[in-house]
Amino acid sequence: MKRRSFLSLTAAAAASWPAAGAGAWRPLFDGKSLDGWVQDTPGLWSVVDGVIRGRHAGQKWNDFLRTKDSFENFELSVDFRLVNGVGNSGIQFRSVTASIPHELSGYQADIGDKYWGALYDESRRRRILAQAPAEFLARLDKTAWHTYTIRAEGLRVVLGLDGTQIIDYTETEAGLVQRGVIALQVHAGTGMEVRFRNIRIREL
Repeated sequence: MKRRSFLSLTAAAAASWPAAGAGAWRPLFDGKSLDGWVQDTPGLWSVVDGVIRGRHAGQKWNDFLRTKDSFENFELSVDFRLVNGVGNSGIQFRSVTASIPHELSGYQADIGDKYWGALYDESRRRRILAQAPAEFLARLDKTAWHTYTIRAEGLRVVLGLDGTQIIDYTETEAGLVQRGVIALQVHAGTGMEVRFRNIRIREL
């Protein structure tokens, strides 16, 4: 059987996505302040030159910058850069406060270390649910700016990276929370810095 390429597979998947009405795009970050967001650790997050910056010199816990609002069905677009390609970060969505301090429970579009392009279940099942193809990740400049797109509708989650669909996942486990905050993460470990900009959403 002839093997289809990743690009043709994602194009077919995109074509199968059901049409849906959507609201207008609106920013979640005003480019000047952290209005509309809740900081876990004041001082770890800041706004510099129109960019949200999360950084630490080494810490033992994960930390999140969370939206005040919750979302269920939406499209989200976020530009990000992991400075020097060092450390681990991610974009949480449909997430709620976990029983463990400094943790959120829910889905994460992962960034960094061995998790580039992964859909991870943070502080809940604690495992990778889906992973971007290795051939796509091999071409990725880990130090550059990139754009994540996240579409969550019903039980289906589609992730895109720099305009290419990389994950098409349908939840099969019943009873999981499908509404929650969006949050930016800095992971525990040695010193790191991650930057975010152009954060916008439209609800479906």
